[in-house]
Amino acid sequence: MGMETPESGMIATIIMAAGTRPMTSSPSRVHPLRALLFDAGNTLLQMNYAAIAEHLASRGHVVTAHAVADAEHRARVRVDADLTTGSSTESTDTHERYLRYVLVHLGITGEEDVLDLARWRRGYNVPVGLWNEAVPEAAAALARAKAAGLIVGVISNSNGTVRSILETTGLARDVDFVVDSGIVGVEKPDPRIFHLALEHARVPAAAACYVGDLYSVDVIGARRAGLDAVLLDPRGYWGPRDCVLARGIEDAVRLCLSRI
Repeated sequence: MGMETPESGMIATIIMAAGTRPMTSSPSRVHPLRALLFDAGNTLLQMNYAAIAEHLASRGHVVTAHAVADAEHRARVRVDADLTTGSSTESTDTHERYLRYVLVHLGITGEEDVLDLARWRRGYNVPVGLWNEAVPEAAAALARAKAAGLIVGVISNSNGTVRSILETTGLARDVDFVVDSGIVGVEKPDPRIFHLALEHARVPAAAACYVGDLYSVDVIGARRAGLDAVLLDPRGYWGPRDCVLARGIEDAVRLCLSRI
């Protein structure tokens, strides 16, 4: 099947088979930045925190959407430690441990509450799920990258729905292509999924930068494929890391653009 090229300005989804290096900001580097690649969930798209708070309220746990968001940011650091063993981000076990960590940080530890939230999550907004809202600053960040003349792509561990969510949220306008693990059959941190994106962007790894929210999946995966990487750390929960940290998606784009 044919695919739209980055030059067409239309989003395309790839449907083909599927070392530590700090980012440099030197404008004289051999390969100036030509492509900026992003994760989707928790990078461009965020959980529907209000929906989770509403469900918990139905079980007698009154929490705010803001509290759920804070707990989720803490939970992603904990689940990342589990993923260093090679677990899939898309497995049922990983999803349920992730939600368990969210509840723990909300002070909810009852096993029935954990099981109930897992059951509710599996049936919520199928097949899209909970990551169905645009991060507030994502549209501006993508527009800035496009205005700088960069090829913009998305590499996501997902179930084949990322393209439609980006379109629904309006973020697809400034995205040239999507590599969805549910379609290509390989997921981060496997370097092959990054290589697929580089082939579609038609740039060498040294001319691309990747922005994501999980250290062991996004940063390590990108580095294995030869890309620079930026880790999102909006609330400072990641602590010291051997990579570039950004306070948000706009900050990440600013840092990457310093390479041009």
